[in-house]
Amino acid sequence: MRTLISTAFISLDGVVEAPGGEPGYRNSGWTFKDIEFLPEAFDIKGREQKDATAMLLGRTSYEAFSPVWPDMEDFADYKVMPKYVVSTTLTEDDLVTNWGETAILRSLDEVAALKETEGGPIIVHGSATLNQGLSDAGLIDRYHLLVFPLLLGAGKRLFSTTDKDTQKLKLVEHEVYANGLQKNVFDVVR
Repeated sequence: MRTLISTAFISLDGVVEAPGGEPGYRNSGWTFKDIEFLPEAFDIKGREQKDATAMLLGRTSYEAFSPVWPDMEDFADYKVMPKYVVSTTLTEDDLVTNWGETAILRSLDEVAALKETEGGPIIVHGSATLNQGLSDAGLIDRYHLLVFPLLLGAGKRLFSTTDKDTQKLKLVEHEVYANGLQKNVFDVVR
């Protein structure tokens, strides 16, 4: 079974919306405002590209990333790996042609089937709504969280508000950086 990893820049109060500056959110670009950049705090992002063998995205994140990431040197490793987009509305004609192999999955059942295939880890970037559904369905195996010392209040959240049984996590890696960022890697306990 393949490992499904959710990776996120997240505020202390759980907001993941618009960390890079996407329009339409009042705190857009919060990862770069008033926080000193320390390269070592982002080492995990490079490791994710080297370790992952596929990327899973929701429609909204795919539509945000696909016009930009294929031509960015920082994301070169993602260009060549298979990508899967979970969407009930996208068609093959909506997919970009310069970002490698991309398939559309229509349901969380198809994500569960993908996890049963041969291969290495699958990484999920962005995709707040998809992450909530994956978590509620018990499909996420690991979280890579870079926690920013910010309280943003409103915004899309990584974790769902569904009333469900406690989901236990095991901290397997952590580090605190001089700029206040915290790296927390959790395995989901089953």
